[in-house]
Amino acid sequence: MMRAVVLEDGELTVQEIPEPVPGPGEVLVDVLRAGICGSDKSCAIHGDGFNRASQALMGIDMLDLDHPIVFGHEFVARVVSYGPETQQTIPEGTRVVSMPMLLREQPVLLGFVGPDTPGAYAERILLSEALMIPVPDELSTDVAALTEPMAVALRSVNRVDVAADDVPLVLGCGPIGLAVIAILKARGIGPIVAADLSAERRELAKAMGADAVVDPRQESPYAAWMQAAATDDPARMAPPTAIFGQLPLRPTIGFECTGAPGLLQQIVAGAPAGSRISVAGINLDPDTIEPAHGILKELDIRFSLYYSPEEFAETVGLLASGEVEAAALITGHVGLDGVAAAFSRLGTAPTEAKILIDPAR
Repeated sequence: MMRAVVLEDGELTVQEIPEPVPGPGEVLVDVLRAGICGSDKSCAIHGDGFNRASQALMGIDMLDLDHPIVFGHEFVARVVSYGPETQQTIPEGTRVVSMPMLLREQPVLLGFVGPDTPGAYAERILLSEALMIPVPDELSTDVAALTEPMAVALRSVNRVDVAADDVPLVLGCGPIGLAVIAILKARGIGPIVAADLSAERRELAKAMGADAVVDPRQESPYAAWMQAAATDDPARMAPPTAIFGQLPLRPTIGFECTGAPGLLQQIVAGAPAGSRISVAGINLDPDTIEPAHGILKELDIRFSLYYSPEEFAETVGLLASGEVEAAALITGHVGLDGVAAAFSRLGTAPTEAKILIDPAR
């Protein structure tokens, strides 16, 4: 048996559950750190919203809310033992990261199912050998645990084909917005404008590399964005659009990282013509936009989720080399017994960004 944090009847409690047994191609690992993700909190509170979306698109419930769930899709672990039909090229005792998936006939998304295939809010989990990536010695265990959310940010940036002269606006300085800022900074993209209602999160945005931060209650993020993008050099200006013609602005890219209702329409209305918009924030409720705004401005809106295996592997390299500096994202550690309280803090404490779980703590 082992300890795990289990969501059951809407409550998070620490329970004893059976230790999982690796099947063909699978590996048993000790969880060293697990990140608490905003989507975990959303699933705990608004799981029915995830199920509405997955039912409409795929005809299935993403979450079985009638049975226990063990969250945890952001993690770094240590190899304990191999199951059958494995190559065993990574020695036991090696630290590893992995995309949170078991490559079974019916694939399993780790962190969204029950105690039989637990996510990383547990002492031990199963991984598919084919997806494991060894953690380089120079990469700390804490920062390695950020691989998954940083890969989400990398995907969000890649979705809008960012180029060297683009000027970004990041709406929302929670963990994904902060991670997007770090990726943009590593690529030399800027100046980066970031907006958040919280003064504490705006300070975190500066620490992650934002060049200008905006309190939307005091200043328009879109005015600040256009000011940052202004240029009198025709060679640097974004291509003209049919209605608005040539604007004295460099190309502009926006990142909606809040998932707050109404924010998508706000960025559609506020973005300069020709902007490219990446949507990574998850809104589980119906929302409204005015398509004519996007049409007249010729906006590109691209939604983003997860990452490719190549992007996940690239993220490990970016973190290990120090090209992407992500340690400032980490604002706390808890053991399994502290997870429920950490969920509450993440909803109320603006100084918190990424809280890591150490099952041995």
